[in-house]
Amino acid sequence: MKFNPPPGDNELIQAARQGSPEALTLLYEHYLPMVYHRVRFTVPEDDVEDVTQEVFIAAIRSLKGFRGEARFSTWLRTLTVRQVAEYYRRRRQTGVPLDESLRAPHDPSASDDAILLRQAFRTLPDKYREILLLRFAEELPFQEIARMQGQSLEAAKSLFRRAVAALHKQVASHE
Repeated sequence: MKFNPPPGDNELIQAARQGSPEALTLLYEHYLPMVYHRVRFTVPEDDVEDVTQEVFIAAIRSLKGFRGEARFSTWLRTLTVRQVAEYYRRRRQTGVPLDESLRAPHDPSASDDAILLRQAFRTLPDKYREILLLRFAEELPFQEIARMQGQSLEAAKSLFRRAVAALHKQVASHE
C-alpha cells in the first residue's frame, strides 16, 4: 500500500469546507487507509474502527481551521495522534490497565507475540514510534519520510535502524 495524495487535494479540501459531501467522501476514502493503519498499530484491535471514526469526526469538525500551512496528510496525522492519546486518556480514567487494554478482549486469536510487540512499541520514544509508523503502517519510502522529517535520507534510515533496534531490545527484555 503506497500512499500518494491525490493531485486535487487542495480543491477537495476547499469543496469540503464549503459543505460538499462528495468532497468529504473522496477525502475520507483516500485517507482512510493511512489513518486506519496508523491507529491499528497503536490501539487494541477491538477499538481500531471506533478510534478511526473519531479521527474523521474530529477532522470534519476542524476542517475550517485547516490553514494549509502543512500538507493535509500531516495535519490528519496530528489529529490521529491526538485521538489515540485521547483514547488512552479515557482508558486510564476508567481504570483499565494499559497493558490489559492492549489485548483485544473479544479476540482469542490475539497472540502473546502481538501483545508483547504492542507493549514494547508503546515504550519507545515518540521519534522512534513515528518513524516506525511512517515506514510500517503507512509504508512510506525513506525518501518521503526524510522529506517529511526535514532530514537527509541517511539520517532517516539511521533513525529507522535505531528505532528497530530499540524495539527489538524492548521485545527481547520481556521474553
